[in-house]
Amino acid sequence: MWQEKNNCLYKKFVFKNFSEAFSFMTRVAFEAEKMDHHPKWSNVWNVVEIELSTHSAGNVVTEKDKQLAEKIDLLLLKTS
Repeated sequence: MWQEKNNCLYKKFVFKNFSEAFSFMTRVAFEAEKMDHHPKWSNVWNVVEIELSTHSAGNVVTEKDKQLAEKIDLLLLKTS
């Protein structure tokens, strides 16, 4: 579940290995590019952490962030 904290939506994803984590990040990157809305994220081995906020709105959570979060969750469902 996404958490709203520090003016962003945050979620941590844990995968079986680095390949699965990186594959997920690649799919997220394509969706983010389509929306022209790019996440702040980090990856260490099998863990991906994502923070979403809208820079042009003053680094707060907007509907655009919620839409991208929803798309990210759908990508995860498709690969499970």
